[in-house]
Amino acid sequence: MTKSGTVAILPGDGIGPEVIEQAVRVIEHLNQHAGAGLVCEHAPVGGTAYDLHGHPLPAETLALAKRSDAILLGAVGGPKWESLPRELRPERALLALRSEMNLFANLRPAILFPELVAASTLKPEVVSGLDLMIVRELTGGIYFGKPRGIRTEADGTRTGFNTMVYNETEIRRIAEAAFQISRLRQRRVCSVEKANVLEVSELWREIVSDVGRGYPDVQLSHMYVDNASMQLIKAPKQFDVIVTSNLFGDILSDAASMLTGSIGMLPSASLDANQKGMYEPVHGSAPDIAGRNVANPLATILSVAMMLRSTFGRSDLATRIENAVRQALAIGHRTRDIAAAGDPVSGTNEMGDAVIAAL
Repeated sequence: MTKSGTVAILPGDGIGPEVIEQAVRVIEHLNQHAGAGLVCEHAPVGGTAYDLHGHPLPAETLALAKRSDAILLGAVGGPKWESLPRELRPERALLALRSEMNLFANLRPAILFPELVAASTLKPEVVSGLDLMIVRELTGGIYFGKPRGIRTEADGTRTGFNTMVYNETEIRRIAEAAFQISRLRQRRVCSVEKANVLEVSELWREIVSDVGRGYPDVQLSHMYVDNASMQLIKAPKQFDVIVTSNLFGDILSDAASMLTGSIGMLPSASLDANQKGMYEPVHGSAPDIAGRNVANPLATILSVAMMLRSTFGRSDLATRIENAVRQALAIGHRTRDIAAAGDPVSGTNEMGDAVIAAL
């Protein structure tokens, strides 16, 4: 089913506004030339929102996110706000959006475009043809578990503590999502945990195995996270879909990003049970390069493709964006992060121009 709708545009901090600008240009082009029918509404988030309104997720921004059909987010955070109380730091806006909107399934594809084989730090024979999907549980685990905090013991020693906790329902629904995604791919799921030392991982493995029995056409395997980290670098093409917890998924997906040449190439989607989603590049706010026209906008543009496919049912337009990115790369456009020695380097705006021209 195809549909039009509203998109909450949350540029955020650092390079966020720059990469979002190029993604919005793509949306506007598709509105004008392909009848996408998307209405974009902007709102501040993160450190920028704190500077304007005294909170990283103002009530107006949250209300816009909730009434919109999808959210396109740039990035949040930076040294400027690191001294704020924890509840007012930019990153709290991300956690609150995920929790308030129940965006429990984080999809992070790692696809190596053939034109960028030389940009990966691994040998071409190891990474050529790479196409894997990491399905990360996003609203549970150690990032949200309680109790948490820092306390002072009787002897004056300070102790920090966090709780890694998952219930059966949380594990079952992310496993279901992973198995359903695998049916659109190679029908292989690898569940990553640490069941040899963590009780929460014992339950994770038990529930994922139970869900797997309902998908006899999908091959299920299990792997400890330390081994998975090694295997992701040693032989990444052995994986099709990886399903894992919030913490492990955060780490593994960043590792996977370097297989593709740059974290600037990785889009992501965070979905609820009804395919409403928040779409964002995997990279951070990179304040050291903000405002210099050097950031790679392709992850954000590819996030728009994920949004069109998953939330709006426009696989046709999603494919057009992905093909346009491939064409821009094929004719030699490279931002600094994916350029080899001696390559001409395109800026953020120029890469956006190239994708628009290819569209």
